[in-house]
Amino acid sequence: MSKAIRMHAYGGPDVLRWEDVPLPDPGPGEALVQHQAIGLNYIDVYFRTGQYKVPGFPAIVGQEGAGVVTAIGPDVTTVAVGDRVAYAGALGAYATNRVINAEKLVILPDAIDFPTAASIMLQGLTVQYLLHRTYKLRKGETIVVHAAAGGVGLLLCQWAKHIGATVIGVVSTEAKAELARQNGATHVVVGFQGLPAEVKRITGGAMVPVVYDSVGRDTFLSSLDSLAPLGLMVTFGNASGPVPPVDPSILSAKGSLYLTRPTLSTYTAKRPDLERAAADLFAALEAGVIHASINQTFALRDAAAAHTALEARKTTGSTILLP
Repeated sequence: MSKAIRMHAYGGPDVLRWEDVPLPDPGPGEALVQHQAIGLNYIDVYFRTGQYKVPGFPAIVGQEGAGVVTAIGPDVTTVAVGDRVAYAGALGAYATNRVINAEKLVILPDAIDFPTAASIMLQGLTVQYLLHRTYKLRKGETIVVHAAAGGVGLLLCQWAKHIGATVIGVVSTEAKAELARQNGATHVVVGFQGLPAEVKRITGGAMVPVVYDSVGRDTFLSSLDSLAPLGLMVTFGNASGPVPPVDPSILSAKGSLYLTRPTLSTYTAKRPDLERAAADLFAALEAGVIHASINQTFALRDAAAAHTALEARKTTGSTILLP
């Protein structure tokens, strides 16, 4: 037998139950992974509440993990039994053991431990595509990063600073402002209501070419108003709720702006793209360009408490669950 956090209906953290489940067998193209650490991400809340739909009930949420391959099915060539592996973007991580499409797994370098990998795969691969593909950030540019003290936000600040950009971080408290500064934000704005005015002051009226916004509904308009003409609005999360329907004419009225809603699954759908992104992420980790900020750890069986803390914005950096 194995253990897992399962849910039998959508709802609050209390729907997450610690249960016995059969130890699964890998089928063709699949691998069985024994988790050593599991990542906690806000997308897990979306699946728990029904904002994103699970395939059916009972369901196991969770999008990333790290561990050891203990069995493989037929036709698997990318990993072998005994390999240290990590993954992101595959629903079903809240379990001590899981079967997963082997194409989703990447080999973990010896220098990167399991907790680091579990804390950084989803967030790190997201930051990699945001800075290198969605918008190819260049030295000397100024950007806005919302939730700058969160897991993705801290990595965005670190990696953008390494590239040579100036980061305007947006946070909710003074304590989080200091954390953002420590991780590469040159300027920090507490609260978003006066953001456009602050961006105008900081940039001398030029505004910014790109805004990275994981908050969603509450910050959408202030983000648009912080962009320079022809700027790119990257909305990649809904921590405050989904953005209401948008009239495209608002983009023209505010300066012929661009709007995108990217997902990691699209950017890593092809195996070569996943391998390149992971190699880039691991190289940045090993070189010290970015670092994991594991500021909270919960036992996997206490996933409900972890969700409660995450939704209350009582967490910073990354949170991991240990089986």
